Amino acid sequence: MTDPIAIDSAWLAANPLPVHGDGTTKDSRGRVLIVGGSRSVPGAVRLTAEAALRAGAGKVRVATIAEASTLLGLLVPEAGIVPLPAGPDGDIAGDAADELAQIAEGVDAVVIGPGIVDEDVAARLIDAIGRRMSSDGMLLIDAAAIAALARLDTASIRARLIVTPHHGEMAALTGQSLETIVADPIGIATRTAEERHAVVALKGSTTIVAAPGQAALRFGGGGIGMATGGSGDVLAGAIAALSARGTDAAVAAGWGVWLHGQAGRRAATTHGPIGFLARELSAELPRLLPQ
Repeated sequence: MTDPIAIDSAWLAANPLPVHGDGTTKDSRGRVLIVGGSRSVPGAVRLTAEAALRAGAGKVRVATIAEASTLLGLLVPEAGIVPLPAGPDGDIAGDAADELAQIAEGVDAVVIGPGIVDEDVAARLIDAIGRRMSSDGMLLIDAAAIAALARLDTASIRARLIVTPHHGEMAALTGQSLETIVADPIGIATRTAEERHAVVALKGSTTIVAAPGQAALRFGGGGIGMATGGSGDVLAGAIAALSARGTDAAVAAGWGVWLHGQAGRRAATTHGPIGFLARELSAELPRLLPQ
């Protein structure tokens, strides 16, 4: 197996982000739909939405349970809100899948997962949205939705697929033990990318980005402070925004991982190496994006 390529200044220079010049509009900077949130985890989608906006997306919409939607709209006034009925356990009701699939047809990138608890609900959402999205679109699966992906045939997903698991979520997706994944993250990520026809960003102290037919990438992480609740929700938003702006899926994942890690390093310098909040990462993203 080829050694992974470091996501460093040379890789960033060789894989530039799209440049938005005169005449750029909100639509041409990319449209992102974030699907998630639940009665028990209503705030996760806020982290993802703010990260998507900070990473340059022109339009962001958040689909979440109606009882959280008004407050979310006030907290993130730059985002559009799609209020949805909640099921008995407090997640988005499964019968909202068709409505969301119609909305997803008109966006460039969709994130499913932040704040979702029920894997059955996540599976219905992934299946309905994935089959209706354009092949030019990007579908990012994160958090509890990753385990739901294990029961689905990803061949039916038309959009480009990105999956962002930590080691525990990768164990749920692959059926491998946590010890196996810790011992061989490069091999596991590479095989999963090939089997699922997806870009895989396997998060850890060193993050591995694998894509079918390509050499894997690695990034050394942003420090111990990144091991905090909500950090992955921020990463999902950043990757989705870069993809919506027109970046290749593997490049978007690589850049997203680098931006996320560098934001963590800056936050550690400002606040200390441990104890900064995930929501403090997004504010660092605009200063890290190339001008």
